Amino acid sequence: NGQPKENKTRRSTMPASQSVQVFGKKKTATACAFAKQGRGLIKVNGQPIELIEPESLRLKAFEPVLVLGQDKFANLDIRIRVKGGGMTAQIYAIRAAIAKAIVAYHAKYVDESSKNELRKTLMAYDRNLLVADPRRCEPKKYGGRSARTRFQKSYR
Repeated sequence: NGQPKENKTRRSTMPASQSVQVFGKKKTATACAFAKQGRGLIKVNGQPIELIEPESLRLKAFEPVLVLGQDKFANLDIRIRVKGGGMTAQIYAIRAAIAKAIVAYHAKYVDESSKNELRKTLMAYDRNLLVADPRRCEPKKYGGRSARTRFQKSYR
């Protein structure tokens, strides 16, 4: 058993494409965005972002694209998996994931100055696009019906 082991490296058949993986969170909703070189597709759980329900919040999910301009996303494909939370929280998680994904992609494959420019634009528009909102639901305590309210006090 004294022979040197052969170093076998597994070669994948696909060329290594430029990709980044980022998480966006809001309350208990988590959106995992996978951004890679492509032709401008953004898909959420397998369906295009244009079909997001509820319709009233669809624009919220588009915000990072609208703020930075469509041309920044022209050569990027972003696939997003989202789970947990409610409808609104999921949409906020999606928009955070999209914003973080483009910044991370620029940081890794483009250049530092363009990344800082994107960051500055997004921060000026809405800080929650890049920085997670730390607010969580407060746990219920005894002696009341919710976290803060107490049962009414009566003396007889």
